[in-house]
Amino acid sequence: MKIILAGYNLDFETIREFQELKLEAKNLTPETISAAYARISRSPRSVDELRALARQEVEKARQSNRNIVFEMGHSSIAEHAVFNIDIIGVSRLLVEEIEKFRLCSYTEKSQRYVLLKDDFVIPGEIKEAGLEDKFVNAIREQNQFYHELYEKLKPLIFDKHRDLAADPMNRSMLEGWAKEDARYILSLAMETQLGMTINARNLELMLRRLAAHPLAEAQEYSLKLYDATKGVAPSLIRYTEATDYDRLTRQALKEDVKALDGKKGQGKTPASGKTVCLIQATPAADDRVIASLIHSSSSLPMSQCLQIVSSMDKRMKQNLIKTAFKHMKVHDPVLRELENVDLHFELITSASCFAQMKRHRMATITGQEYDPSLGVIIPPSIREIGLDKPFRQIISKTEKAYEQIKLEAPAAAGYILTNAHRKRISMKINARELYHIARLRGDRHAQWDIRETAEQMVKHGRKTMPLTLMLATGKDSFTFLYNKVFADKTGNR
Repeated sequence: MKIILAGYNLDFETIREFQELKLEAKNLTPETISAAYARISRSPRSVDELRALARQEVEKARQSNRNIVFEMGHSSIAEHAVFNIDIIGVSRLLVEEIEKFRLCSYTEKSQRYVLLKDDFVIPGEIKEAGLEDKFVNAIREQNQFYHELYEKLKPLIFDKHRDLAADPMNRSMLEGWAKEDARYILSLAMETQLGMTINARNLELMLRRLAAHPLAEAQEYSLKLYDATKGVAPSLIRYTEATDYDRLTRQALKEDVKALDGKKGQGKTPASGKTVCLIQATPAADDRVIASLIHSSSSLPMSQCLQIVSSMDKRMKQNLIKTAFKHMKVHDPVLRELENVDLHFELITSASCFAQMKRHRMATITGQEYDPSLGVIIPPSIREIGLDKPFRQIISKTEKAYEQIKLEAPAAAGYILTNAHRKRISMKINARELYHIARLRGDRHAQWDIRETAEQMVKHGRKTMPLTLMLATGKDSFTFLYNKVFADKTGNR
C-alpha cells in the first residue's frame, strides 16, 4: 500500500511569490486560505488583504485556525483546505470503506476497462491465523479462471456485435464488455488504485473512523494517510485517534441484535426472489411535489399550497408537473423541489453492482456484510460460452475457504468473496436523485447488472409517484419518453 500526497490547494499569490522570490517552503500550505476566510465574518478588510496577512504570518494563521476550528467549533473553516491523494495498492474491500465518506471525490481504476493481473492484498489477519496458503491458492484459482473467461468471452462479444466490431475504434469498448463480465469471479482482495480529493474536515474524520475499523488494512491506511498529510495543515487536522464511539458502537449493536434474534429463534433470512424492494415512500408524493412547485413559484405559505393541491383534479396536477418538465433536455437536472419526496429501497446487489451504486452519494446507504447465503450473480454471457458450471465450482471452493477463514479471522473473511457475491443494502434517495440514477444507470450503455437494478427502482417508484417520475428513464430513451408524454391525443406535440 502506498499513500501519496499528490497536491493541495494554495493561495495563488503564494505560488507567484514563491516562484519569484523563492520564499520558505513553510508558506506552501492551504492553512493560510482557511485562516483568511475565517476572518471574513469579523473583519472590515477585503478578502485579498486578509489572505496577504495570513501569508505573511503563517504561524499566527495556524493559531487562528486552532482557535476558530477547535476552540470555537467552526469546523467548516477546515473545508477550505483541500488535498489530492494517490491511493495505491489497496483492496476492493477497503475501497468500499473509503468511499463511504460522501463529501469527497474519487476516481477509481475500473475493472470494467483495465485487464487485471495477479495483484491482490493478503490481509494481516489471515497471515496471523496461518491461513495464507489457503487464501492465496483460492485467489490464484479465481484469477486464472478470470483470464480464461476473458479470452473466451472476447470472441463471443465480437461475434454478437459484428456491426460494432467492423470499426477498429470500437475494439477497446468490446474488450471492455468481456472484462466486465469476466471480473465477476475476481475477489474483493484484488488490488486497485484511486485518486481522492478531500478537504481537511473530512480528512480528519476519515483518519479517525478508519483507525477504529476492525480491518488491519483500514488501520494501516489511516496511519499512512496521516503520515502523508500531517505536515501540511497541522492547525486543521487535530483529532485523528480512534474513539470509543467509532470503535465500539457497531459491535455493540451487532451483539444486541444477535440477542434479539436469539430470543425470537430466528436464523438467517434467505433471499427472496426480489432483488429490489421499495420499503417506504413519501405518502402523497405527487401532491407534495406539486405543493413545493406552487410554494417556490408564489408567496404563499406551504400549508396553503397543500390546500390548493387538495382541490386540484388529476388533469390540473398533471399539467403543472408537465410545465416543470416541458423545457427539460436529457442532460438537464430536474428541479430541486423533487428532493422533498423520498423513496427507501432494500437492494440485494452483487459486489459489481454495489461498486457502481455506492457512487450515488446524494443518498443514505447502509449495508450488511457480503453473505454467501444470498447466492451469486452469474453473467448471462458466461452461460452462453458454457462456463457457468466451472464458475460455480470455483464459487463453491471460495465459499468453503470463506467458512474456514471466518472461524479463525472473521473480520477478514470477506476478502476472499467475489464480485459475484451479494449483500443487502438499504438505500434512501429523493426523487431527484432517482432521476440521476435512471439517466446514468438505466441507459443502454450502462453495465447490465446495475441497469437492471435501476430499471426496477424506477418501476417501483413510479407506482407511488407516477407524475413525479413520469420522465425518469435512461438517457438513450429520454427523447422517446418525452415525446410520448408531451404528445396530444392526435400524436402531435
